[in-house]
Amino acid sequence: KIEFLGDRVLGLVIAKKLLEIYPNEKEGILDKKFASLVNKKKCLQIAKKISLDKYILTNISNKKRPIEDKVISDSCEALIGAIYLDKGLGVVEKIILNLWKDDIKKSFITQIDSKTKLQEYSLKRFKKLPKYKLFSNSGPSHKPTFKVGVKLFNTKFYISEGNSKKDAEQKAASICLNYLKE
Repeated sequence: KIEFLGDRVLGLVIAKKLLEIYPNEKEGILDKKFASLVNKKKCLQIAKKISLDKYILTNISNKKRPIEDKVISDSCEALIGAIYLDKGLGVVEKIILNLWKDDIKKSFITQIDSKTKLQEYSLKRFKKLPKYKLFSNSGPSHKPTFKVGVKLFNTKFYISEGNSKKDAEQKAASICLNYLKE
């Protein structure tokens, strides 16, 4: 599987570039930037950007059926692996950095979400994770409202609402973090 190699080459090139751009950044933040740049979804976006799907041969008899996203994403990694084997690290690095340059620029604004910040704070301070509690789920099924609270080891619940449980948790974590700053 040449995409296995391509995935590793992509990871190496992106990790090296992130260290060059952000030499003083914390490892946790670098991990998040890295993960946003070397996942299947990003490989799919890059593959579509260069119309790689037009060059993939499949044994599907019905040409009207689109190629699965996973196949296109794996093909992007395989292409990287093939270029590496054929032309070496220097050439494949230039190609990757050119194809990923817009996304690497966007990595500058990668922010850590409130839930992650609160989790890191709570683990550092109390060696325990924050506790989330669903207080209610109301409204019609097509437009629900979730009421969620979060508390740390020594705090009350900070409660917020959102249109998804995840959204409500993020908002509650944000409220809790704002309280901690005071």
